[in-house]
Amino acid sequence: MSSAFSFPVLILTVSLYASSMSVTSSAELTSESIDGAVLGDLAATEEGTSDEPNPAVVKLQVLLDRAGASPGVIDGLVGENVAKGISAFEEMAALPADGIVDPDMLEHLPDDEPVTIRYTIVDEDTEDIAGDIPDDYSEMAAMEFLGYERMSEKLAERFHMDEDLLVALNPEATYAVGEEIVVVDPGAPVAGEVSRIEADKSMRQVRAYAADGQLLAAYPATIGSNENPSPSGTHLVAAVAPMPEYTYNPENFQQGDNTEVLTIPPGPNGPVGSMWIDLTEPTFGIHGTPEPSQIDKVQSHGCIRLTNWDAEELAAMVSEGVPVEFVD
Repeated sequence: MSSAFSFPVLILTVSLYASSMSVTSSAELTSESIDGAVLGDLAATEEGTSDEPNPAVVKLQVLLDRAGASPGVIDGLVGENVAKGISAFEEMAALPADGIVDPDMLEHLPDDEPVTIRYTIVDEDTEDIAGDIPDDYSEMAAMEFLGYERMSEKLAERFHMDEDLLVALNPEATYAVGEEIVVVDPGAPVAGEVSRIEADKSMRQVRAYAADGQLLAAYPATIGSNENPSPSGTHLVAAVAPMPEYTYNPENFQQGDNTEVLTIPPGPNGPVGSMWIDLTEPTFGIHGTPEPSQIDKVQSHGCIRLTNWDAEELAAMVSEGVPVEFVD
């Protein structure tokens, strides 16, 4: 089901102060083209103009991710989540939060380090590969762990990448142990102590603030739906549960033909992903997802859905009693 919300078309505008050549989505996608991309060449790049990854957009997404202004999944495509990441970074830098790439914004965004690295697949990477995961909850309930379906999915998630981008960067890869592949480097998780959280329903973004009011991190989010709206007002963090089981109750919503309460096993491909931040409002929480590319693209069953890595980063910075305000 598509999101009922709308968001203005993003246009990345910037003065071409150093180059007259624009980086386009037709540029060859390699580690060299990504690391060498000039962000100032992102001029009038409109959302939806191409379904091919743009090396400069990949670089921008990685740098935003490192700064705590998450663009969601790193896919090299211009979209709403990139605009939200830019706006969050501008707020962090005390700039007008207009979601536009311009010289002032770029001046505050360090880009002197490579954003791609080479990674060698090791034996431990084969853990948590479960093969095909069924869609039906009753079939999920019969499994022990809802791991990754394939190595490329696991590695893409580890490096915050869309799986299609990982495959495009490594067209000859077989993802066997000992193989070296190209990945992006999103850097270390943001660290800090979150004092309060805003879940902005209209912006479809979660923002985490320190006690001094500084924006520590921001994440694109799926927040509720028309049929199952998220709560209003302020609620508190009640608990944090990594790799949670999920209790399916058809009284909340019905999935397929399932009319009985089911306990769904944990795992990154479970209904709530790899992390659950429980709220004092019964049945509601902030959690991960098995489909990171769908954040803010499809609706949730009332909760706040983030990518698994964003949910894990946020969970490491919150504690019991932190207020979560739902903003309309």
